[in-house]
Amino acid sequence: MMKRNILAIVIPALLVGTTNAAEIYNKDGNKLDLYGKVDARHFFGKRSSGDDSRVSVGIKGDTKLSDQVTGFGHFEWSTKTSKNEMENENTNRLAYVGLKIADFGSLDYGRNYGVVYDVNSWTGVLPLYGADSMFHGDKYMTSRNLLTYRSSDFFGLVDGLNFALQYQGKNSETNKSSNFHHFKNNGHGFDIAAKYDIGWGVTLGAGYIKTDRHLTKSEQANSGAIGNNADGWNAGIKYNDNNLYLAAMYGETSNMTRFGEIVEGIDRSKIANKTTNFEIVGQYLFNEIGLKPSIAYIQSKGSKLNDDGYSQQNLVKYVSLGAFYYFNKNLTAVVDYKINLVNNNDFTQKYGISSDNLIGLGLVYQF
Repeated sequence: MMKRNILAIVIPALLVGTTNAAEIYNKDGNKLDLYGKVDARHFFGKRSSGDDSRVSVGIKGDTKLSDQVTGFGHFEWSTKTSKNEMENENTNRLAYVGLKIADFGSLDYGRNYGVVYDVNSWTGVLPLYGADSMFHGDKYMTSRNLLTYRSSDFFGLVDGLNFALQYQGKNSETNKSSNFHHFKNNGHGFDIAAKYDIGWGVTLGAGYIKTDRHLTKSEQANSGAIGNNADGWNAGIKYNDNNLYLAAMYGETSNMTRFGEIVEGIDRSKIANKTTNFEIVGQYLFNEIGLKPSIAYIQSKGSKLNDDGYSQQNLVKYVSLGAFYYFNKNLTAVVDYKINLVNNNDFTQKYGISSDNLIGLGLVYQF
């Protein structure tokens, strides 16, 4: 009975990210929290299988400057451990610093998520997959050079109404990507998002992004998408109450979503002119036994691809059947079966888009 009671308390805490962080310092208005995750995972498939383990560590701190003003910072680093030491991918996922002023809100600058991901994250809760239809890291409003303003409860006037504004500066010679610059560099852009908790466990949300691509005409042609700007929007709804979690997201992008992989030594990566994206997920937590089954459907359809006559193709389309098993607040076992609904055809073969089913197993330790 004691184990059941403990699980009933700690499992919901695991669902909200870094709230499970360990406090390592708290004195004289200065607070420092440390969190991390060791994620050991292995995939089995017809053409793609193997180790895909990774480790992430983060630190969050804040300092009280006055009764109304607090300074804060957040850094998160991750690396994949499945390759040899010379090829491991080290990633600075988050690195920003800011100020929070009472009911006015917070303002921070640095490496952060694009706020359009606020809604997309609602469906990014699968055991091993998810949130991969329209969101890609280090592309336009998703990482570097971001100035972000956030307001909670609409300046303290409307409970549950939160909004965010974001500006991204143009990549200069000092911070632009030398590789894959068609996909990762950008000019000036902006992003806006809002969420409204209407009660009864229901939250509505939406976001919009627009940015200058900062590419020449020839670079636009090489990327597969013609146009000076990239833009996208999404809208979603989630329900989270009584151990039941439901979420859905629909979004569209223009000159923004990347597809394609390296095929026979040739990089086939392109940008889709248009995409329509849909994600839906349902999960239920059985508190007494620490088990949470999960089911989801994810799709991204590209159109106006204009390459070799390909007009409309599925870039991502699958059903996910999985589950979490919580041993305690620190250790979780996961399984995720990806039923791939992408048809194997000339397009998928040319661009290295997988049409295989996959099953993934994992064991996650977090603190």
